[in-house]
Amino acid sequence: MQKKPACFACAGFLLLTFEPPAYAQPAPNSSWMRADQGKILLTAGFADAEGAAGGGLVPWALITGYGSRDSFGANAHLTTVQLPDFDLKAYGVGVGLFDRVELSYTKHELDVTGTALDGLGVKQDIFGLKLRLLGDAVYSQDLWIPQVAVGAEYKKNNGLDDGGSVGNAALVNPKQLGADDDRGVDYYLSATKVFLAQSFLVNATVRYTNANQFGLLGFGGDRETGRSWEPEVTAAYLFNRRTAVGVEYRSKPENLSVDTEEDAWDAFVAWAPTKNLSLVAAYLNLGSILGPVTGSTQKQDGLYLSFQAGF
Repeated sequence: MQKKPACFACAGFLLLTFEPPAYAQPAPNSSWMRADQGKILLTAGFADAEGAAGGGLVPWALITGYGSRDSFGANAHLTTVQLPDFDLKAYGVGVGLFDRVELSYTKHELDVTGTALDGLGVKQDIFGLKLRLLGDAVYSQDLWIPQVAVGAEYKKNNGLDDGGSVGNAALVNPKQLGADDDRGVDYYLSATKVFLAQSFLVNATVRYTNANQFGLLGFGGDRETGRSWEPEVTAAYLFNRRTAVGVEYRSKPENLSVDTEEDAWDAFVAWAPTKNLSLVAAYLNLGSILGPVTGSTQKQDGLYLSFQAGF
């Protein structure tokens, strides 16, 4: 007799581990217009800081929403990040189609609350596209192959509000800080695997980017103009079918001489009371931001809080 694995601390998931899920076979008279919410709780990911299904900082190969391969899902999210000298709001929507394609839009609004740039504001639009290529992070427990997806994020920096200055020059565009452009595209490849027996999720992402501070300070710079490959990872433990804790790391390029940009990391707790609601709270550390300009060496770390509602 096979030993029953612990699947999200629920033995009832044994059949889902070793047999095809119920939605793998189209139901009679089923319609793709019906949101069936056929995926297991916590396997739709959360909206990361740029709107893709993932953790807080890192996109995963999972497709947003709980729609199965015969259906669709969607969500809306609101994220706030409170740092010593900066406040960031991110809000947007995501749609998952047939557990294969993900479309998303997110708005960033960054306000400087300290240092010599107090009062400066930055806004950015992010349009995301993700395509699942192969594998299944949950149901292929007898295979080592993870779920793999490729994605792209088009980012448009909308300029800087005239509230801060460097010398006598008012800042209105990231190019004034040395950025090469105010718009750009990030490309990434993600691989995600959920080990049900161990209640463990791992994800590895590699991003091809030249975004400065996620694009909030433009793209490219006086040090480097081209893109570079940057690794990102997530590891999470599933306490039960509603709660997960984990850590993330995200490498970032250093393109601007006025910004000694550092890698980012977080430690998070995610809770999903239902498939329709989820909450992510994290301690987030982004390192120094614009230290050579502001004269501040203070680490920008603080509370990350994200609320998501959908189906």
